[in-house]
Amino acid sequence: MTPSTLDLLVLTFNCAAKLINVPVFAGHLQTALARNAAELPEVVVLSLQEIAPLSYAFIGGDYFLKPYVERFEEAINLAASLHSQNGESNGSSEATATSNPASQLLSQSQSPSGRSHYTLIRNLNVGYTAIMMFARDPVRLKDIQEAEVGFGAAEMGNKGAVGLRALYEVGGESTELTFVATHLAAMEWNLPRRNANWGAIMRGLTFENPEEVLSKMRRDAESRSQSLSSEESDASEQARLLREEHHEQDLRLQQQFHNLSVFKPSSHLFVAGDLNYRISTTSPTPYSAFPNLDPGSENYYTNFLHLDQLTRERLAGRTLHGMSEQPVAFPPTYKYVVDSKTPPPGTAGSSVDEVKWEFASHRYPAWTDRILYLELPSWIDSKMKIRAYDALPVIRTSDHRPVFLRVDVPLISPEDLAPPVSEVASGSASPGGSGVDPRVRLPVEIDPEAWERRVAARRREIAAGWTMFLGSTRQGAYILGSLLATGASGYWLYRYAYM
Repeated sequence: MTPSTLDLLVLTFNCAAKLINVPVFAGHLQTALARNAAELPEVVVLSLQEIAPLSYAFIGGDYFLKPYVERFEEAINLAASLHSQNGESNGSSEATATSNPASQLLSQSQSPSGRSHYTLIRNLNVGYTAIMMFARDPVRLKDIQEAEVGFGAAEMGNKGAVGLRALYEVGGESTELTFVATHLAAMEWNLPRRNANWGAIMRGLTFENPEEVLSKMRRDAESRSQSLSSEESDASEQARLLREEHHEQDLRLQQQFHNLSVFKPSSHLFVAGDLNYRISTTSPTPYSAFPNLDPGSENYYTNFLHLDQLTRERLAGRTLHGMSEQPVAFPPTYKYVVDSKTPPPGTAGSSVDEVKWEFASHRYPAWTDRILYLELPSWIDSKMKIRAYDALPVIRTSDHRPVFLRVDVPLISPEDLAPPVSEVASGSASPGGSGVDPRVRLPVEIDPEAWERRVAARRREIAAGWTMFLGSTRQGAYILGSLLATGASGYWLYRYAYM
């Protein structure tokens, strides 16, 4: 019997630390909503890199990040309204957006009932990188967990990953979903560091504190050892029992660590972000051949796909272990330079932003922005059904193009998705084509101190964020000036009163 499915949309976008134009982004997003589908997806997840200026992102909180987050929430609901108004739209995706000016579009972001099409379930950031989860019916998402790890300077979140995990329930069926939003190391020559960043995600992005799990296991082990020692038996028998007990405890610990990792055996997994993998390990020269969009050219972009670092490293088992990706059939998503003479959106009474662009000359164009998923394992007679995997148009506020994945996720229960004992014993092959399925065996060991180090890194982020904010922004200068003025006034009042 074919299982029911969840209609899911995942989108990744490097925002370049700028506020998006809501009507423009919604008009582009409507493309993703309309692709090979008449209905809206049930769940939408956004992976956002460089969500806001670094000082804002490091400090965090509603005051600094709410304006950036709210615009995406508005854009999601506006795109959903446009899609609903267009009805069954398998072809043109921006018809409504083209005919309505921005002011009218913003008033259409609610459904006819007056409610928003999507509810923001959770948003979370680690420094520059954020994740947002939306649902049409919020009660279907339960038991939400969060995870974060930084692997930038001093383990701060100028580069990092953030995760959400939830149980999706509908009509008596359920499935577990794990989403990871990430931003890996930049630059052509930094391939080893990108792979190391993924390793940091596997070791440190945990949905529970591994140190607490380890401490509890130690307490239980001590209690059990004392119990065995007090039993009346000879020394050799006690030694055998202790060895067996230690072996069982080790297996239990490995299983618990596996369950709190990104590769939880009972969960689906999606990884989306600016993964920053390039097509070369060196920067281009003035004479380098660049990909283009001319199908008749020898430099047509499809002829460069064999140079893609991510595909090569993934198949070699050096990154994104066990993950799968739909074949890439869109142009490079980075690095774009927008013609400054391009008229701003709305000039002609429309929200559509037809941007003139070219590839930056100092970077090879590359497919940096990607979305991968953990295909269903061999013991499940079902597969992910990919409806669309594509890039959206160039947006003038960023040098990256957004990328989206529309997929039907089989509603396989956590109990059925977890590997049976026979698969664990045999070391089942990964559906991604390299190594053992990470649901069966973790590619790396979990870092027990991951949460403790993240707490320390968070303190560094706050200190660095306020330092940058006070020293490099107008608002910070006002605050610093006010503090200095207040301090000086207090000093002179003190001198006048007591000296």
